[in-house]
Amino acid sequence: MPAPLSVIIPTLNVADSIAPCLLALAEGISDGLLAEVIFADGGSTDSTDKIAEEVGARFLTCPTGRGSQLAAAAKEARGEWLLFLHADSVLQSGWQGAIERHLVERDRAAYFQLKFDDDSLAASIVARWANIRSRFGLPYGDQGLLIRRALYDKIGGHPPIPLMEDVAIAKALKGRLRRLDSTIVTSARKYRQQGWWRRSWRNFRLVTRYKLGADPVTLAAEYR
Repeated sequence: MPAPLSVIIPTLNVADSIAPCLLALAEGISDGLLAEVIFADGGSTDSTDKIAEEVGARFLTCPTGRGSQLAAAAKEARGEWLLFLHADSVLQSGWQGAIERHLVERDRAAYFQLKFDDDSLAASIVARWANIRSRFGLPYGDQGLLIRRALYDKIGGHPPIPLMEDVAIAKALKGRLRRLDSTIVTSARKYRQQGWWRRSWRNFRLVTRYKLGADPVTLAAEYR
């Protein structure tokens, strides 16, 4: 029986940060769950392509923009199931069991419980809010997305937009998302740089504007 899972990672100059994400995937290879890892690359100029070659991942050059990168890689993926991961997010031990238990849920997608690589009170509060928000149908991309290819195609996949692709697909999956019994640890680097409350407020404001009809291209320019 072929391995069912294709892991898709959007990449852009992540050579210095992607190693922990890749190392965490090893247990999925050993138990026959993982069919492939795909780097959906948006134009890296560092050694991201060489890392893909070293670990046996597929390196796809995609149109720049996270939504476009994810959609392009999904079309090329071989697995019956797709797992979208950010390059700075790390699955925790036991993740493969949580995914295997979900594979019977053929018409539901799933995400991981979020934790930051930071032990501060601010990190704990922001993660707790993210997990509460997710229960109301709005997990972000740093929580991962596990979805059967047939369901992904049915809802139209990721829209080709440079920002808010995770919000758009969560909206399309309304009522068909569940949390996996497993945790993903994501980088707090940008929160530490910009300030926990400032970045949280900015994210909330951008999502609200998107829901009210703001252009994702304009929002992406502000986000950068």
